[in-house]
Amino acid sequence: MRWKQRSGLLRKRSPPRQKPEGVSIQQKRLPFILGGMAAIGPFSIDMYLPALPMLGQALGATAGAAQASLAVFFLGMALGQIFYGPLADRYGRRLPLFIGLGVYTVASLICALAPNIESLIAARLMQALGGCTGMVISRAVVRDVADERGAIRLMAKLMLVMGVAPIIAPIIGGALLGVIGWRGIFLCLAAYGVILLLVIALFLPETLPPERRRRDGLRQVLGVWQRLLGDGYFMGHALAGGLVIGGMFAYITGSPFVFMELHGVRAEDYGFYFGANAVGIMLAGQITARLVDRVAPARMLNIAVSISALSGLALLAVTMTGFGGFAAIVATLFVYVSMIGAVMPLTAARAMAPHGAIAGNASALMGTLQFGAGALAGVALGALQNDTALPMALIVSLCGVGGWVVRRLLVR
Repeated sequence: MRWKQRSGLLRKRSPPRQKPEGVSIQQKRLPFILGGMAAIGPFSIDMYLPALPMLGQALGATAGAAQASLAVFFLGMALGQIFYGPLADRYGRRLPLFIGLGVYTVASLICALAPNIESLIAARLMQALGGCTGMVISRAVVRDVADERGAIRLMAKLMLVMGVAPIIAPIIGGALLGVIGWRGIFLCLAAYGVILLLVIALFLPETLPPERRRRDGLRQVLGVWQRLLGDGYFMGHALAGGLVIGGMFAYITGSPFVFMELHGVRAEDYGFYFGANAVGIMLAGQITARLVDRVAPARMLNIAVSISALSGLALLAVTMTGFGGFAAIVATLFVYVSMIGAVMPLTAARAMAPHGAIAGNASALMGTLQFGAGALAGVALGALQNDTALPMALIVSLCGVGGWVVRRLLVR
């Protein structure tokens, strides 16, 4: 228990928990390894955003079909996590990681070779079904080694690592686009999968010992999900986080059109706007980590979701009225997206704190709700598309307000 006590991840009054073998050696590496795993989503989404218009032209697809390759990725990330949660609780954390990352790497190669938009969409679905394992397992590992406040600190560190991905991914994507084209971007993602496999094999210990693993069959797994779905405390936090994050996915899906086509931002400059929001996520995450011992997590979360709702409404107002122009859209989006750095660690840590014995399932269900919200936001954005910024602003505002409402209704 010495590693956990030194790092501050366990408070003295917390019940003793068996230390995973080898974790004490890896204490400094752990946030970077878990952050790299969780960053699969941001890298896979953000690196090819600047390539969406070129990709559609190269494959003879409409703008809507090119955006569908993004929406189907959200869907795959939502569905795939359902399967990895029970696997992680039954077989430990490492085996599902190797399986999922192997699938992700192969699917990335298929994306690079796709001859048409239909093949690319199918490969993107496969890529998401494999890559989502990193997001499920990273949250489960945090729950394995930390209590609630410690989990908030560790997850805030992950936000610092993950925050780098949205900063550099579109910049790298925009730079690669002019050198090796959009297919080269997917080759780089395949290489990232290989590197993660090597790092995990060499440096990530197993954090769920055999005696703590579950041997649930399908009926027991369904019972676990039913229990979680009926738990107002869990669902209130999971849905609040999922809806706020769904608003960010609406921004990710809609911003290439709003920024580059409506407001004339160049593809090579788009990444800098995107990166500024990622810096906001990192700052909010670090502020949350510093305040966790002085401010009650429930109060911090209430403030964060309230700011998300207000900034979403402000975005809708400036979009409808035109007040402040493009600068006002950028500013309100910055505030909204920055709050993800506080909302993600707070909702995840508080939702999973009572569910250490089923951390894999709880993490999977949280991820499914988050990316399910993202997939629905993408579908709604496509259905409401009217060649203006209003659909994006409307969905972002609904998600922000919805996150505030469900938390108020479900969490007592």
